[in-house]
Amino acid sequence: MSRAFLLKDIALQAGLSLATVDRVLNDRPGVREHTVRRVKQAIGELEQQRDQIGLSGRKFVLDVVMEAPARFSDAVRQGLEQAMPSLQPAIFRARYHLAETRNVEATVGIIDGLQRRGSNGVFLKTPDVAEVRAAAARLVGAGIPVVTLVTDLPDTGRQAYVGVDNRAAGETAAYLLGEWLGGGPARILVTISSNRFRGEEEREIGFRQALRERYPGLGIVEVSEGHGLDRDTGRLARDALRAHSDIAGVYSIGGGNLAVIEAFAALGRPCRAFVGHDLDADNIALLRAGRISAVLHHDLGQDMRNACLHVMRAHGLLPKSPVAGMANIQIITPFNLPRAGAAP
Repeated sequence: MSRAFLLKDIALQAGLSLATVDRVLNDRPGVREHTVRRVKQAIGELEQQRDQIGLSGRKFVLDVVMEAPARFSDAVRQGLEQAMPSLQPAIFRARYHLAETRNVEATVGIIDGLQRRGSNGVFLKTPDVAEVRAAAARLVGAGIPVVTLVTDLPDTGRQAYVGVDNRAAGETAAYLLGEWLGGGPARILVTISSNRFRGEEEREIGFRQALRERYPGLGIVEVSEGHGLDRDTGRLARDALRAHSDIAGVYSIGGGNLAVIEAFAALGRPCRAFVGHDLDADNIALLRAGRISAVLHHDLGQDMRNACLHVMRAHGLLPKSPVAGMANIQIITPFNLPRAGAAP
């Protein structure tokens, strides 16, 4: 295992004692496999954040707790690690607790563990359920700033929400699809990763309301609980297409876009217009191939920088209102994609 980092840096990153990390690094007996994995993960995280180690300045250790498809978690990680050097002389390092799906008990266990272990700030993309809200409120009560990402946890005392106005995003998608589909009559397939996420619910509400007001000839077929994963989302899309012969377009709130497109192709059905979210690698490829119409995107790097500024503000290092509001929505089409290699 790598010895490129000081024992104290690995211990801080892993959230473990110096003695435990020493036992892992020297292959001593009596160490649980979970602990070994945590040390290996910590070393991997340090390798990604090497430029932040050893710098002088006020240091902040952040914890990022997310339930999201890997493609989105990877984009958030990239955005945060691009943002951290811009915040010097404050020095940020991040510990990641990521999963594509996770039960509520496991999420609460991670959050409560951070309260015991300590953290300078916690970023949460988690379901809006009572148990998680209570755990987030306990973090806040312990003096640990909480910032919610993309989907909010209201009534927890969290420091801030960063991301787009989700209702406005849904309304924007309704406008695009309504214009492209000519107002109907037709139905639009709306895919949601899970009804437990407030942000996705807000997008669906905005979309539904805007369609009802502006394009009453367009209906909705909603599917959920595919968790943004290709296999499950594709199965749900195929079932919906078999049940509804008039589905002509898609608003993909929760991801799994390639699987949805392939469901149309497998059944020999045309998809006249398709709007998704986030300029990840999958969506860039689909846009370049002309297989989806538009992506509603926002600058994750700026979001993550704002989230870090909120943590600095909570610790008294910045004035009361230094951070911008919700992120602007960008409409990305095949004709205004960033150049290959350029940051979105």
